[in-house]
Amino acid sequence: MTLSIFFFLLCAFVGIANGFPQPDKIILLPGQPQVGFQQFSGYVTVDDKKQRALFYYFVEAEINPASKPLVLWLNGGPGCSSLGVGAFSENGPFRPNGQVLVKNKYSWNKEANMLYLESPIGVGFSYSTNTSSYETVNDVTTARDNVVFLQRWFNKFPQYRNSNLFLTGESYAGHYVPQLAKLMIELNQKKKLFNLKGVALGNPVLEFATDFNSRAEYFWSHGLISDSTYRMFTSFCNYSRYVSEYYRDNVSPMCSRVMSLVSRETSKFVDKYDVTLDVCLSSVFSQSKIICPQENADAEKIDVCIDDKTVNYLNREDVRRALHAKLVGVRRWDVCSNILDYQLLDIEIPTISIVGLLVKERIPVLIYSGDQDSVVPLTGSRTVIHQLAKRMGLNTTVPYRVWFAGQQVGGWTVVYDNILSFATVRGASHEVPFSQPERSLVLFKSFLEGRALPEVF
Repeated sequence: MTLSIFFFLLCAFVGIANGFPQPDKIILLPGQPQVGFQQFSGYVTVDDKKQRALFYYFVEAEINPASKPLVLWLNGGPGCSSLGVGAFSENGPFRPNGQVLVKNKYSWNKEANMLYLESPIGVGFSYSTNTSSYETVNDVTTARDNVVFLQRWFNKFPQYRNSNLFLTGESYAGHYVPQLAKLMIELNQKKKLFNLKGVALGNPVLEFATDFNSRAEYFWSHGLISDSTYRMFTSFCNYSRYVSEYYRDNVSPMCSRVMSLVSRETSKFVDKYDVTLDVCLSSVFSQSKIICPQENADAEKIDVCIDDKTVNYLNREDVRRALHAKLVGVRRWDVCSNILDYQLLDIEIPTISIVGLLVKERIPVLIYSGDQDSVVPLTGSRTVIHQLAKRMGLNTTVPYRVWFAGQQVGGWTVVYDNILSFATVRGASHEVPFSQPERSLVLFKSFLEGRALPEVF
């Protein structure tokens, strides 16, 4: 009896010493293949009074996690899940395949410890017991919640507190990540809390005026709309005359007609998040109803083909138990929140200036674009990055050139002062790791290691 107690206490001590929060450890996900790395998931309360809690899923690196960096991943929306989209559809270790999970051989946890956060409050399994919390969410509250989450998450996992930390994400994470990074820098000025080493953003919303206005050229150059529609699009639906009015429910009649024409010509059977994928085969999730304003209600319903396997898997009771997740105030887990009332006009506030601030602080920034995305096209992203480099007086250290993944061209890249990089990913959608997993892993590995993308195969 005494010996049993001794071994129990010894195991408990080892768990505490290693910093592993055993209640959050995932023993085995239903249908999961055997793997050699550890997984954790659970909640971090960011507001004790209103019981506002963010849900996370953490996957340790496949080999020697103690020596690998820590990477936070955020999906966009605002209001879409990093668990269901990022982890289970893009760069996580598994993908649902009916009743089982299959291994993703291009998972990013081959190179890093991956932390997926369902943010803001009201997304996925994240919740508040005070429903008014869902009505006051904006970029400021999201950034504050995310930085509190990280501080408290490190209390659960102190062994990663001093790890090299990278912030990554896509789409509306072009708002989430720069603002979070800015808060972290400000907190570090008082006391070193975060070992921030870099930021990488895929098809990000950085300056929506440019992002939106670049869509017309993208549609036209890819043969999706006619010459006459292109001319009308650029004339009547520029950012100032369309977007601002759209969110105030006062779209100009002429622009409404043009957007209906755009919708008809591009076809309801083309996924705007990847213009090359068949819509019924694509599992590219709808990142947001606001980064791609729909022309009419019918178009919105069929804009993106949602991966039912992921939705069904995460709504299984045995899966929720394994993840230590619960449904609070909702009946089911959804890809994108239907209870969140986000401040939509925040999208009009550019975050490219914050990217400039990060560059000034010598934080490496990589902006990458899947070249088949018409929602946040590479043409807009390349323009704002080039303009930023020019304003800051940065020199071109890697001239625009191809990069390779294996023996094939992975895309094109340009680098400014070895601190600000832009890269395209050939054949990739709005969600690069989903549509081009091998190329995205090459991109990710080079970024973590601070190396230029391969220029030979």
